[in-house]
Amino acid sequence: MFRVFLFNMKNIALLGATGSIGMNTVAVVTAYPELFQIESLTFHSNSEKGADLIKMLKPKYVGVGTEQMKKEFTTRFPEIEFGVGEEGLIKAATLESVDVVLTAVTGSVGLNPTLAAIKAKKDIALANKETLVMAGQWVMEEARKNEVRILPVDSEHSAIFQCLYGQKSDNLKELVITASGGSFRDLTREELKTVTLEEALNHPNWSMGRKITVDSSTMMNKGLEVIEAHWLFGTDYDKIKVVLHKESIVHSMIVLKDGAYLAQLGPSDMREPIQYALTYPNRLPIQDEKAFDLTEISQLNFKPMDFERFPMLELAYIVGEKGGAFPTVYNAANEIAANAFIDGKISYLQIEEFVQKAIWNYTETKEVTLEEVIAIDKQTRTIVERWIKEEGLL
Repeated sequence: MFRVFLFNMKNIALLGATGSIGMNTVAVVTAYPELFQIESLTFHSNSEKGADLIKMLKPKYVGVGTEQMKKEFTTRFPEIEFGVGEEGLIKAATLESVDVVLTAVTGSVGLNPTLAAIKAKKDIALANKETLVMAGQWVMEEARKNEVRILPVDSEHSAIFQCLYGQKSDNLKELVITASGGSFRDLTREELKTVTLEEALNHPNWSMGRKITVDSSTMMNKGLEVIEAHWLFGTDYDKIKVVLHKESIVHSMIVLKDGAYLAQLGPSDMREPIQYALTYPNRLPIQDEKAFDLTEISQLNFKPMDFERFPMLELAYIVGEKGGAFPTVYNAANEIAANAFIDGKISYLQIEEFVQKAIWNYTETKEVTLEEVIAIDKQTRTIVERWIKEEGLL
């Protein structure tokens, strides 16, 4: 069977290739080798999986986590150029031959490579929430100045993006982001006191990395999505709602001023939003798509979010409204605390405690610059790491 396509080959920089989003991106790219080419990729520490990807994709440039890794991989793959750390990420994102940069790295490490790519006039397929949480004001300004598209890869933001397509901006009443509720959605606050990492990583609907799965359970992930949606879609916080939707069938919705709801539905398959970001505004079939039949779904449930049960979500609205570096402190404190829980250094509920403590201890008396935000990010991490060492596992 012949496949006829109406758009040109895209050369992709894939930052964070060995993670969940990265591997789903590889699945999309290899399904359509006549349309997509991985020009550059990066990975931090998973050498075995990284080597497999290099053999499969044959990129021109690869960024790795350490000088030792660079030395070893240069010996194994002498035909490929290697870089290290942030410098390697930036070089991968700004190669002249790259058309679009898919940022699938986790955490604040995604910010500088994304900004560099925007300044190099590369379109961004954004899966790194922290970039806009930390620096949404500056990132979106640079994107406008350089006429670069920021295309969402998160399933929720992709759903909203798809629903907004063709709509006039003044038609919008509000955004509705759906939340599965995560691993502990049916537990009380009292029951959360004794939960384990293994239980936290048992997400009912999605297969994701460890950190994002923990964030999903605390609702931190949804809080980051609220802040990201504010910047992506230029929507005020009082017009962004989060609803509990356990089935993860409706990925998100918009409400128009005449009361109409538009929703994007589908199976829990990250290939769909990834592929749409790479083909927008066109669409392609998903290879070996997951079975999905609405007639087999007995019902869809929606409930309002309980801020007392999920205080990290309420905190997202608070820091978002405050603006400045408050979202940066929120994110940085969580990155340290969530990883400390994963490493067995603190208990589950201590994640919230350290994030809240960081916010209540931070003050801001003047408008901050991007450079100051980056410095505050580092300071917050240092402070929370010290608190964790002092207080330890309670």
